[in-house]
Amino acid sequence: MTEKRKKPAGLQKVLAVDAYLTDAFCNWTNRFLAFRSLRTHYKILEVSCHGIPWLCGWLAFIWIWDQPSLYQMQVNLFTGLLLDIIFVAVLKAFTRRRRPAANKADMFVTVGPDKFSFPSGHASRACFVAFFFIKLWPVHFILTLPLLAWCTAVCLSRLLLRRHHILDVLGGVLLGILEGLLIGWLWLSQETSAWAISYISDERLEGGSYHV
Repeated sequence: MTEKRKKPAGLQKVLAVDAYLTDAFCNWTNRFLAFRSLRTHYKILEVSCHGIPWLCGWLAFIWIWDQPSLYQMQVNLFTGLLLDIIFVAVLKAFTRRRRPAANKADMFVTVGPDKFSFPSGHASRACFVAFFFIKLWPVHFILTLPLLAWCTAVCLSRLLLRRHHILDVLGGVLLGILEGLLIGWLWLSQETSAWAISYISDERLEGGSYHV
C-alpha cells in the first residue's frame, strides 16, 4: 500500500485557518440570511454554472445558431470551457483537498475529481465566462452588471452551500482570470473557427462536403 501523503506543517496551518475562517464567515452570514429558504437559490446557481450544462448547451447553441459572425465567439468560448474542465480536474486530482465537513452529499452530478475541493470549478468557470464577455468579446454594457452579479453570486453560493473553503473559491477566481488571459493569447481566427465548426455542423456551412 502507498503511504498517505503528508502535508507540510505550514500548509496544514494555512488550511486550518482557511477552514476556520470559512466556517466563521458562513455562520456570520447566516445570521442575516435565511439559509434554508435561500438554499434552493444557491442550488440553482450551482446548476447554472455546472460544466455539463455549459458544454452541452454551448454545443447546442453552436448547432442551432448558425451565424458566421458568431463563430469566433462560439469556438473560443468553447475552447475555454474545455480547458477549464481539464485544469480544474488536474488541480483537484493533484491537491486532493477534502470539501468542508458541513457539505451535504447533494451536489449536481459529481464525477471523479469533483469529490475534491480545490479549486472551485464553479468559481473558475463563472469568472472565465465573465472575463470573456467583458474583455474578450464585450457584450452591451447593460449586460455587464447582471453578468458580474451572477459571477459574484455563484462564488458566494459555493461558500454558503459549504461546498468550498475560501481559498478554494479564491483559487477558482484566479484560475478563471488566467484562463481568460490564455484564451485571449490563443485567440482563434475567423477562418480557424469556421473550420472547427465545420466538424460540428459541416452541412450547415457554405462549401461543406454535405452542403447542397
